[in-house]
Amino acid sequence: MAEMQMTEVLDKLKNLQDVLAKKYEIEAEVEELPKSLNDKTEVLERSKKEFIDKNSEYEEEKAKVANLKMQLDEAERSREAGEKSMDSIKTHREYEILDKQISEAQAKEDSIRKELQKEEKKLAEINDDLKSEEELIADLEKDAEEVKGSIEEALAKHNADLVDLNEQEKMMSEGIDSEIIFKFQRIIQRNRKGIVAVRGNVCDGCHMILPAQFANEIRGGKKILFCPYCSRILYYEESGDSESNFFSIEDAGSLADDDDLLETDEEMDLSSDSEYDDGESENLKTMDADD
Repeated sequence: MAEMQMTEVLDKLKNLQDVLAKKYEIEAEVEELPKSLNDKTEVLERSKKEFIDKNSEYEEEKAKVANLKMQLDEAERSREAGEKSMDSIKTHREYEILDKQISEAQAKEDSIRKELQKEEKKLAEINDDLKSEEELIADLEKDAEEVKGSIEEALAKHNADLVDLNEQEKMMSEGIDSEIIFKFQRIIQRNRKGIVAVRGNVCDGCHMILPAQFANEIRGGKKILFCPYCSRILYYEESGDSESNFFSIEDAGSLADDDDLLETDEEMDLSSDSEYDDGESENLKTMDADD
């Protein structure tokens, strides 16, 4: 840090924070964008499969109707042949036999015609369903193409934005220790805010009370220090007493959540500071909500 003043480093980190937060937000959007197209595609493929199944049902029903028509035609011919033979009968016995054949043919004809009407109605319904499915598929294909186009347009814009943000990140990271940048990136990926003020001796990120001596080190601004609770980078900012006494249990950080961020180089390992005495450690306790 000797080459760069701490105030300059902190200013760079504050600006970098906004760049990284925007970058990670866009990357998340880029990851989510294809899902909307996948949903459309799944519905489209399912509709196409249903159309194929329905078309197979239509072909089967169509064959059944054709067969019934053939049977009806045969029954009609059988009845008509019997009726024509009536003119040539000579005995009552022949009449009874022929009349019975005609009646049976007529009954068969009526039965087949009734079944044919039912199957033709079913065939018409299936045909209507197929037309509806075709219209639905056409609409879904149109929607999918529109979504695909909008996604490609959005991705192109996002990728252009990411190129610009990566350039800004590279520029703002120059002169800052790579280990600090690495930790800073990880913090912002989770919280979207990686550098926060310390007002009095309270971290503005997690609202936990810091040891007074540690808060004084932050105020001195001689090195980069991380909050032992939320792992954010800290800088000192003057504030009124009302602000320094603020604490929210819901926003409180946890050392256990970010141990891996605090155990690298000696300069940033806050857990190893032995200079804080027992009196100072009492300040690690949270304030009573009534205070």
